[in-house]
Amino acid sequence: MRKLITLLEREEWTAYVNAAVEYDFYHTWRYHSLDHNGHPFLFVYEEDENYIAFPLLKRHISDSLFSDLSSVYGYTGPISNRKFEDMEDSMMDNFRVSFLEFLHAEQNVCVFSRLHPFFNQHLLFDKFGGIHENGKTVAIDLTISIEEQRKKYRKTTLKNIKRSWKAGYSVRESRAQEDITLFYDLYTRNMERVEASDCYFFSREYFNCLIDSDEFDCRLLLVYAKEEVVCGMIVTFTHGIIQGHLVGTKLEYLKDSPAKFLVDEITLIGRNEGMKYLHLGGGVGFKMDTLFNWKAGFSDLFLEYKSWRYVSNSPVYHALVSKRDIDEHKNIDFFPLYRAVLNSLTFGCLQLVI
Repeated sequence: MRKLITLLEREEWTAYVNAAVEYDFYHTWRYHSLDHNGHPFLFVYEEDENYIAFPLLKRHISDSLFSDLSSVYGYTGPISNRKFEDMEDSMMDNFRVSFLEFLHAEQNVCVFSRLHPFFNQHLLFDKFGGIHENGKTVAIDLTISIEEQRKKYRKTTLKNIKRSWKAGYSVRESRAQEDITLFYDLYTRNMERVEASDCYFFSREYFNCLIDSDEFDCRLLLVYAKEEVVCGMIVTFTHGIIQGHLVGTKLEYLKDSPAKFLVDEITLIGRNEGMKYLHLGGGVGFKMDTLFNWKAGFSDLFLEYKSWRYVSNSPVYHALVSKRDIDEHKNIDFFPLYRAVLNSLTFGCLQLVI
């Protein structure tokens, strides 16, 4: 049996998320309610007491009768009350049949979904094809001792952290409106400085709704040099995983890299609260670039980051790409191609301005 749950059915959406054996804040109703790039819904396939729930955004394709499906910013993909590595092939096959019927009935041309590096969601989509290897992300293992953790830090990373200790930097959590506004301004100026694309700019309301959410643990952590805020990060704590969601540093303090100090402090907070990993994300466009290298200065734990890129109506998809006069044979890492904004700048999960 399948059904679609919309934002109007908050309690039902939340019940499926909370019953999943693995999930992150990206899957929640609240997080989806903040996305205005499409119409969020939860596709649910059920067999007896077991289910697979797949959060998606439906987007109309202009000047057509068709639509496509995408995912919210971050690491989403399907969730279930069973781990995918323990799920019978028969259930995954039946999900495939049901989902393909849905795609056809709703005239959805294609599906794009970012997958979660900690969950084996790709096993479900191996039944379809279309798994794309995006690159790697970096995580810090909090299950080892703090001494072992810091031994994995690059020498320059540890040097920056020690310099912050010596300078007397401190970290404070805040939910005060003036601090949220301060961080909003700091983050926005950072995005303007690196000329980020429009999708990486958020409203003040977005920041407030994240931090005030009652569906997941979201915190604003600020680095102080005496009484001056020099860096900040919005982080979430979900099922043993800390996600660094948004971060920014004052321009005049970039050389001191207080974000490194903040990352180390977050691992201490996580350890005290029984968290297992701090996920830093990948490089720009998930490439092995300077941003990835910055994150790799903390850990040698690299995770495979995948996305699912599936075309369900090939004739319409190719016609839409052709209409944009885009050569499908060129090496353009964007899906679906007919929505590509060429020469745009894309970032990994953690918006590190270091």
